[in-house]
Amino acid sequence: MHASNYHINTLKEAPSDAEIVSHQLMIRAGMIRQVAGGIYTYMPLGLRVLRKIEAIVREEMNQAGAIELLMPVVQPAELWKESGRWEAYGPELLRIKDRHQRDFVLQPTSEEVITDIARNELHSWRQLPVNFYHIQTKFRDERRPRFGLMRGREFIMKDAYSFDRDEESAKASYQAMYDAYTRIFTRLGLTFRAVEADTGAIGGSLSHEFQVIADTGEDRIVYNPDTDYAANIELADAPCLLEIRAAPAEALTKTATPDAPKCELVAEQLNRPLTDTVKSVVVVPEGDDAAQDRPVLLLVRGDHDVNEIKIGRVPGFEQGYRLATEQEILSAFGCPPGYLGPIDTVQPIRVIADTTVANMADFICGANEPGWHYTGINWGRDLPEPEVADLRNVVAGDPAPEGGKLAIQRGIEVGHVFFLGDKYSQALGATCLDQDGKAALMQMGCYGIGVSRIAAAAIEQNHDDRGIIWPRALAPFEVVICPIGWSKSEAVRNAASDLYRTLTQQGIEVMLDDRDARPGAMFADWELVGIPVRVTVGDRGLKQDQLEIQTRKYGNTEHISQNQAAQKVVELLQHA
Repeated sequence: MHASNYHINTLKEAPSDAEIVSHQLMIRAGMIRQVAGGIYTYMPLGLRVLRKIEAIVREEMNQAGAIELLMPVVQPAELWKESGRWEAYGPELLRIKDRHQRDFVLQPTSEEVITDIARNELHSWRQLPVNFYHIQTKFRDERRPRFGLMRGREFIMKDAYSFDRDEESAKASYQAMYDAYTRIFTRLGLTFRAVEADTGAIGGSLSHEFQVIADTGEDRIVYNPDTDYAANIELADAPCLLEIRAAPAEALTKTATPDAPKCELVAEQLNRPLTDTVKSVVVVPEGDDAAQDRPVLLLVRGDHDVNEIKIGRVPGFEQGYRLATEQEILSAFGCPPGYLGPIDTVQPIRVIADTTVANMADFICGANEPGWHYTGINWGRDLPEPEVADLRNVVAGDPAPEGGKLAIQRGIEVGHVFFLGDKYSQALGATCLDQDGKAALMQMGCYGIGVSRIAAAAIEQNHDDRGIIWPRALAPFEVVICPIGWSKSEAVRNAASDLYRTLTQQGIEVMLDDRDARPGAMFADWELVGIPVRVTVGDRGLKQDQLEIQTRKYGNTEHISQNQAAQKVVELLQHA
């Protein structure tokens, strides 16, 4: 490709609303252009990156035995109502009507459509297992789309759905997809980690996320550096940090703590470690049960944070929960937030303590009176024994399940595999005849990869102050040839064109920059775009039979003779 025949439009500055590196660099490099909030046009350079991702995904899915089809972006509401997700999915589901006032959705995912296909196309156990996949545009009506391709409203995903006769074979299909994903992200040249994860709105009972490691990632990954253990912080079990509960050593005392509505301030005033304090969080379970709509007090140690996903697993919270309103807190505790605790409540309160709090002795908690806390609180003596649950986020240094210490790093979710079981096949009646001739619900798996998000995540992981550093597998072009004085020197034109022909004949994707730009501007463009290898051709070097070759990733510069340049480029690309 010659630059003069291609569309290259780089920018010196990113728009002010581009908050993260990948958003800034993709706009500056001319890879995307915003059409509306969270909706982008993929420009030629950006589209080449997406197509490369798609090609690797498609090759590995086919190799794993999956079969490609293409499901529609617009889906009938009837299927979503049949599955129960028409209302349950929430406002991210964009609902539309056609000219006949029939309801449709712009699909955020395709479980309903694929299950409908399965119940109409798969009739016998002899047709199983089968795994259908597609690469398609999706739409989720994010309240506040941000971060460019990282959290847009319209995006490209690969979805796959497996159908099996029983749970055992379904888990084999799950493992096959897990292995395929590992190969995909390895081939893409990304540093990643597969972690145990929550199943979320998709549902199911087994789930792993594939996280690209990046300091800017929204997700926190808990892992053991000495083993293979890794989990999203939402799912990671937080161990009890106190092996046994000590015997009471203090009397229960109501202690003045003026202007101390937070545990940190209480600990400072009382000259006690923060680990002696207990934090109160008041939530209200939701649902149809008569026991709902009553505030529940959750207790975690003062240096810990509650885990919202874990709260949803506590008995009585299965249908959801919300934070209590200030009026509900006043009615139950007789006190505004900031000084709450389990003693002297106005109403009888259900108390659930985190596992570490349940083993604490002589701890400090609010006295349900502004400006006062209790010290020397002990379970059994001053309070009934609490319900106990894992309520908190893991922190770095916590004991690992199999020994050692846990560490935390940030990641960007780019893939997710779920074992769904019969969640959707039961709702939509997707059955097939088993070997005994009886109808049995098919067991399903669901496997997603964020194609457009991978492009952004790769940049978050691979960049410097000059621009993008693409892994070779993702780069829009593998090599750029930069002739100095293209229009002025026949020798430069001939040398650059000869190298271009030699490399392209070897199947290497080469950009020849024949725009006749100044060297500084030319180099800045390609460093911004992130091409792995740059070859500079100039009259001065040619007089010494030398071309300058530089790698984007390492910044190494070498001077190579013309007849060895192509071979050297190939060698460097093997490590790009």
